[in-house]
Amino acid sequence: MTSRPGSIEYKPLYNESEIKSRIQELGAKITKDFQGQEVVVVAVLKGAFMFVADLVREIKVPVVVDFIGCASYSGTKTTGTVKITQDLSIDITDKNVLLVEDIVDTGRTLDYLLRILSERRPRSLRLCALLNKPGAREVPVSVDYHGFSISNEFVIGYGLDLDQRYRELSFIAQVKT
Repeated sequence: MTSRPGSIEYKPLYNESEIKSRIQELGAKITKDFQGQEVVVVAVLKGAFMFVADLVREIKVPVVVDFIGCASYSGTKTTGTVKITQDLSIDITDKNVLLVEDIVDTGRTLDYLLRILSERRPRSLRLCALLNKPGAREVPVSVDYHGFSISNEFVIGYGLDLDQRYRELSFIAQVKT
């Protein structure tokens, strides 16, 4: 376990080079799947900001980037309710949309977001998540692209937070509880 002075203890799971390599693979797959088409990449704030910044540089088709903000966590626990904190600034009607999330665990947030985005009639709507926690699923959600599957543990780093802290870590770590 590792910790910083006055902070929580954590155990690194994926280092910077492992994350970079996996994102390159995801970018290549997304590029292949959308060859010759434009993609609207919608990042879910705040956790996906680092992931989406690196991911769009690896996607070799035209992209438009937008953001949607939502909240469903308090500390290490989900509240069970999803609220939109920032909506899209562009119309996604008849567009190929790639929703990019940091982590899919219970599935509640993504189920909600996929439903509200589907109502806006995109041409296609796919989901890309850096981390997938299939063992934590309470609502079925299909993840089209994911970086890593993890067990039901709380993680921080590379955009993922604990009470708005630790997003700046260049790696992903498991929080010791």
